[in-house]
Amino acid sequence: MLSLPSVPHRVRTAVGALLLLAALTALVVLPRSDRGTAARQDGAPTRITDGDIPWPGEGQAAVTLEGSGRVLTHGAQRPVPIASLAKVMTAYVVLTGHPLRPGEEGPRIEVDRQAAHEAGVGGESTVVVTPGDRRTERELLHLLLLPSANNIARLLARWDAGSEEAFVRKMQRAAHDLGMRDTTYTDAGGIEPTTTSTAADQLKLAREAMRLPVLRDIVSTREATVPGVGRVANSNTLLGTSGVVGLKTGSTTPAGGNLLWAAKTDGTHLLLGAVLHQRAHTTPAEGLTAALEASRALIDGLRARPLSTGSEG
Repeated sequence: MLSLPSVPHRVRTAVGALLLLAALTALVVLPRSDRGTAARQDGAPTRITDGDIPWPGEGQAAVTLEGSGRVLTHGAQRPVPIASLAKVMTAYVVLTGHPLRPGEEGPRIEVDRQAAHEAGVGGESTVVVTPGDRRTERELLHLLLLPSANNIARLLARWDAGSEEAFVRKMQRAAHDLGMRDTTYTDAGGIEPTTTSTAADQLKLAREAMRLPVLRDIVSTREATVPGVGRVANSNTLLGTSGVVGLKTGSTTPAGGNLLWAAKTDGTHLLLGAVLHQRAHTTPAEGLTAALEASRALIDGLRARPLSTGSEG
């Protein structure tokens, strides 16, 4: 095995990123991976074992290196409830229809009585808002994506399309346009277990979402102050560690814990990944903790893998 003890760190980082790009480029989209994964390029089989990538021990996952054009999957890619990962599509549809430039706040949107009434109702993730208040589009996107407020998801849906039902149809059309063939949206917030997707499909959305500067900026924010609401924290506690710069958590009892993530390998390369259905049918808190832990192990393993070609010293 090759060791790189004498190469400067920044050169090793660049070499590592290129090796990771080459490794992922050599992989095709795989429908299933259990104890091991077989990949093929130009007719030559490659065996990737559990020792190569620290996949989650349950559920399903998918990873890609931006620009590689290839996705590596693990676990059966069958649609499962995705909980608040649905809000990434909600934000994507809103910003597609009402784009914001970096630093722009956008139009002011009136908080209706329904959004105010839904705060704290039914055990959902919500934020307290006052009817009649006018919050900017960007402020509402912060409330949607950081504390993951379902009442704000539905408010944005009504503002954009007139009703949540009409907005969900727009979400489904967007999913179709992105090639998300195994994804079904039935609500704007993801609370319904009938809102389902696969890890591989979620990467298709993540790739496009991270190309929107405003969305990319918001999902990388650990906390923000929203007038009339106060300080809100991002539920993605991996931010700022392991190179993580986004994206979104999601957890319910049927869905378990889910994390759609983006992490930098160096200054130019971006890893995208999805970990779904962790500790499903337990509690949202237990599922989310499992998804965060599994994602951290996966990210760290992928970021270290290109440079872990031998032992040093």
